[in-house]
Amino acid sequence: MRWISVCFRNREAWPGFELAAGDLQGQFVVIQHHSDLRVPKMIITIDGPAGSGKSTISRMLASRLGFRFLDTGAMYRAIALAVLQAGNNPNEEAANAAAAAVAELKFDGDSLFLNGRDVSQEIRAPRVSEAASLVAASPAVRDRMVELQRAVGDTGSLVTEGRDQGTVVFPLAECKFFLTASVTARANRRLLDLQERGISQSLEEVRQQIEERDQRDEQRELAPMKPAADAIIVETSLLTIEQVLEQMLEQIRRRKAESGTDT
Repeated sequence: MRWISVCFRNREAWPGFELAAGDLQGQFVVIQHHSDLRVPKMIITIDGPAGSGKSTISRMLASRLGFRFLDTGAMYRAIALAVLQAGNNPNEEAANAAAAAVAELKFDGDSLFLNGRDVSQEIRAPRVSEAASLVAASPAVRDRMVELQRAVGDTGSLVTEGRDQGTVVFPLAECKFFLTASVTARANRRLLDLQERGISQSLEEVRQQIEERDQRDEQRELAPMKPAADAIIVETSLLTIEQVLEQMLEQIRRRKAESGTDT
């Protein structure tokens, strides 16, 4: 079966690897590593609802620690965009599975390419955000996404963000966080983000979309959004980005001290 081809084209971010992917006689190949790569030291998962700040925080935390960063939400958004571009309904399992089966995804730094085209901005559009939560409920899509995300986790220390990273994808992760915030705070953040991207929406529209997304993500049968039992919950409504980072770094230092590893 053909699947999503994922390449990480930024060689500096993935030292020791041949950054290639493809379909060889029906078998999916993610990346090929060199024998001198170090064993992974730590996987940090950051889950939470839309607007909780997890994407921004995850990127900054990965940079601060010198870890790789994986934006799993972008992967689902890209498949959602592919479904919409094909004129299909993201509620239909067959359409979602078909889109995933022929899609080629490539990460290049913070940019995401779908079938050779940079879709980094398109996948942030409100209609794609809505479709992404529907696509994410697809068993076929999610099973393969989990497989791909775990393959990335095998490559080294990682900060990964999403909605099921600590509960499903990396249940044995050394450090798990669940970021949350009030609906009002999250709606204001998302509205500001949309305005910066030149997308016009009212605060009420954004708030309603967030509430609907929360309900779908929390109530879906497959991998519902919830904190892992051992996750550290961080309420970000009244905190600055730097304050959130410092709280998380302190927890990571404690985990590293407990395990006897260096920061």
